[in-house]
This record gives sequence, C-alpha cells and structure tokens, in this order.
Amino acid sequence: MKIKKVLLLLVIFATFTSCKVGRFIVYNFADIHDNKKFPARQIESANTKFYFQTAEKGKVPREINVDGTKYPFEEYIQKNKTVAFLIIKNDTLQYEKYFRDYNSSSIVPSFSMAKSITSILIGCAIDDELIESVNDPVTKYIPELKNTGFDTVTIEHLLQMTSGLKFNESYSNPFGDAATFYYGTNLRKAIGKMKLNSQPGKKFAYVSGNTQLLGLVLERALKDKTISAYLEEKLWKPLQMEFDASWSLDKENGLEKTFCCINATARDYAKIGRLYLNKGNWNGKQIVSQDWVERSTKIDTAQGSAQFYQYQWWLPSKTGDFMAQGILGQYIYVHPEKNLIIVRLGKNEGNANWWEILASMGQAY
Repeated sequence: MKIKKVLLLLVIFATFTSCKVGRFIVYNFADIHDNKKFPARQIESANTKFYFQTAEKGKVPREINVDGTKYPFEEYIQKNKTVAFLIIKNDTLQYEKYFRDYNSSSIVPSFSMAKSITSILIGCAIDDELIESVNDPVTKYIPELKNTGFDTVTIEHLLQMTSGLKFNESYSNPFGDAATFYYGTNLRKAIGKMKLNSQPGKKFAYVSGNTQLLGLVLERALKDKTISAYLEEKLWKPLQMEFDASWSLDKENGLEKTFCCINATARDYAKIGRLYLNKGNWNGKQIVSQDWVERSTKIDTAQGSAQFYQYQWWLPSKTGDFMAQGILGQYIYVHPEKNLIIVRLGKNEGNANWWEILASMGQAY
C-alpha cells in the first residue's frame, strides 16, 4: 500500500511539473534553488582558467550607512540574506565571502542578470554579422509576428525596453505573462501570441517579454547553433570561466529563457563585469566591440529610453557605473572609473536597498 501511495504521488508530481500552472503551484515562488528545477543546457568552462589576484589585506568597508544608521559591513550583508559578496578592484579580490553554506563553487541562478548577458550576445552576433543592425525589425527574424504591429518594433526597442509590448510582469498570477514565460513549457508559442500596448519608441516599460523576444531573434540568427552553445563559444571559454554553467530551458531540448536563468558562480559572474569594465576586451582580445559596450552603458533618453536603463543594463547613477540585476538581489556592479567590480548574490534582497548601497560603495572606493 505504501509503495502504491508513493507511486501515485510521483505521478501527480510529474503531471504537475509538466505544465505551467502545475509548475507554478509546485515551485512558486522563484527562489535561489531554481537552477535545479528546470531543464537546462550545459555550458562548459575553459581548460585554462582566469583567477583574480587576492589582496593580502584587502580594502573592505568597515560600515554601511543606511538612512543615517551605521552597521558593521559583514554583519549587515549577512543579515540581509546574502550568499556571496565579492569586491574586486584593480583586478584584485579585496573581499570574497560566502554565507549560508555557499562557497566559491556554488551555482546560483542569475535571474534577470541574464538579460545583460543576452545583450552581450546580441552585440557579438552583430560583430559576427549574424544580425545586421539594432535597427532591424523584429519580424525579419520572427516573421510569424508580421502584420500584428511588430513590423515597426526593432531590436533596439527590445534592448531599451521601449517596444510598447503588452506584458504583465507580475510573478504572483499563475495565468499571467511572467508566469507563462517562467513556468511555461512552450516559449515559442507564447511569443507568437504577443501583442503591443502602445507605439514603439515612445516609453520605457521594463518587461521580460522584450528579452525573450531578443532570445528568439538570436536563436533564429544563429540557425543551427543553440544560444547556450553561442554563450560557451563567445563568453564562457574566451573569458576563461572557472566553472561550468547552464542555461534553463522551457522544456527538454527547448528554448533558453533569455530573460533569466543562467546558472553560474559568483567569480564567473564577476568576469562578465570585468569584460565590460575593459570595454569588451579580455586580456588583449576584443570579445565584443567597444562601441557596443559604450552604447550599452551610456545614458540616453532619446526615443522613450530611460536615463537609468540602456541595452539591458541598469545605470544607477550619472557617474558612469552600471550593473546587471536579478529579482532576488543578484547584482554585477561595475564602476569603470574606479576599476571596481562588486558581485552580490542573495537568497533574496533582505531589507537592503542594494541599488543605493552599491552606488555608494562605488563612490567611496
């Protein structure tokens, strides 16, 4: 009888996890273990690894000032649900600390930091002449969206989140767009049903559907190569990543969830920051064009673009800093003028305003 009950529970679980609503019920809400829940493609690291130097006595903040109250630095970041915190200045680790049984080899989901990495791959595809220009209409690569309003939506509109896409970003509704994209098992079908709310190029609206459209554009441009294979070829191996990674899919052998869901380690996320800190150059080799990096991280308010967001990167201040950000408080923060990279990964945001904290640390260094 017990065996029958166990088998029944396994059948129920398998049934629930094979559809969107079932996944939502079983897995809701997004958490730091989501890399273990979805099918994924593996991304191999390089044979030759790059390691940041480690300072004998690193420059580490003693305190964090929050609304006029000072807290001990390490106590504060630990209390606020951090699992990894790295400070890298002048290519040297000033601080590297892990909490909650995490360590340097722990894989942590990127969540929306993957948007910034997807943007890098779009830049690489333009460099490789697989995509002609950011001015290309989306329908050049996704012809099934022709005559639905998308003929006037360009790749740049998607990069800048100014496409006018109709998309509910809420993750709390199992029947909403975000749940469909995150928990669903057929992203191509979901993309085919997308509609516009407004005319493109008029207004910024942060919605993950834009980046998933970029993902399908990229896949079509790559033809017979997967997005994960392109990431491995263009970034993971050239950047001499220390650990293998993966990219979660909507289903087995499906489409990469490009709006989220790269799974990697803190040190390897930091190398993404190092690439952009050095304007796309990695130890003498130009991985993605300098022009692309500069365009991706400059303040531009033309054609509806927001001053705090450009080409899937957040711009927290007007000092030239920029960052990738994920929903549970995952950050790759870069301040080129200070030659500074900070990576913060967390179980969630805690009660911290990481935007303000990271920008403040950037100024202090």
